[in-house]
Order: sequence, then C-alpha cells, then structure tokens
Amino acid sequence: MIRKNERLKLDGLTLLNAMESSSVNLCFFDPQYRGVLDKMRYGNEGSRQRVRSELAQMSEEVIVQFIAQIDRVLKPSCYLMLWIDKFHLCEGVSSWLDSTSLRIVDLITWDKGKMGMGYRTRKQSEYLLIIQKKPIKAKNTWKIHNIRDVWQEKIDKEILKIHPHSKPKGLQSILIESCTAKGELVLDPAAGSFSVFECCRILGRDFIGADLRG
Repeated sequence: MIRKNERLKLDGLTLLNAMESSSVNLCFFDPQYRGVLDKMRYGNEGSRQRVRSELAQMSEEVIVQFIAQIDRVLKPSCYLMLWIDKFHLCEGVSSWLDSTSLRIVDLITWDKGKMGMGYRTRKQSEYLLIIQKKPIKAKNTWKIHNIRDVWQEKIDKEILKIHPHSKPKGLQSILIESCTAKGELVLDPAAGSFSVFECCRILGRDFIGADLRG
C-alpha cells in the first residue's frame, strides 16, 4: 500500500511499479537530465550548477521507463506535466512517447527572471510540456482558460539553496487547480523539493510522490 501525503524516500520507478493502473489524475515529472550536463562544460559553473551536477542523473533510457509507467497509472484524458530544458526542446522528445498513449498538446515557457549560462544565448527559461493521455480533449479536462503560455515567476534564493532544481509553486498550483478537483490524486515520482506536495496540501488534493533524497 503506497502511503499518500508523505515525503517518501524511494526510487521513483519503484513507486510507479507499485501503483495501480489508471489511478492518477495528474502527474508532474521533472527529470534530472544527463544530456545537457554531458554537452555543456563551461568551466565557470557557479555553486548552484555544481550542486545540480551532483544530483542523481537520469539517462534517456530511464526517462522512457518513467514515462511508460506514468502512461500506465494516468487515467484516460489526464495530463502529464513534463519539465524539459532548451537542449531537449531543440533535440525533440516525441520519440519518448512512441510506445505510449500520451501526446504533446501544449507548451508553457517559464521565465525564471534570472539569466543563466549558455555558449551563445544565455538561458533564462525552462519549458513545461503539457502531455495528455488519449482520448485527447480539452473540454472537461482543463478548467482555467487564462493561463498564459509564458509564465513569469522568480524563486527565492533561499529555496534554491535547499534544492537547486526547484520549480515555481504558482505555476504548479494553477495547473493543479485547472486539471484536478479537490480530493483527486496528484503524482510526482521525482519530487525533488516536494513543492508539488506543498501545493497539493494547500489546494486539498491527495499526493503521492517520492525522491531518493527524501
């Protein structure tokens, strides 16, 4: 029995394998990508980049395994919110979905309000792919219709010190409200700082999530 509404210290695939099929109303997935770290070695990385590089990395093979299990546990027409960086946005990730019933239906650009690194342009954004399990439909699956596809939200420096991979709670909260009702289940199998859990507690949604760091 998987415990709800706790910070589970557990491998995400182990968690997913233990869950019932078609049991989840919404999933957030934020892999720690290996690809961009392998490609980019600037030589002047700051402390945050060094801390990020020490987090457990996921190969594309492992990410595909996660997505296959997320497809299994999602209810029909429910959503996966998949965080990607510019490297994977340009490379393309549609092949990750080939053996699933998941399809990309939208994209949100998160403007972090802080300039990062880059060989040419300096990175200031991350990207959230909105992926839906078939049957694909917007009616009755998406309730809030004034969410902009460019989302501006800064994260406090103190939060980033706790977890350098933290994501914007404001955006997470409005997506939870848009895609679920109170009492429904939100999943985060690579929970990091457990910010999705914090949003669920405030909004009255059940949460299941885990991270190796707990």
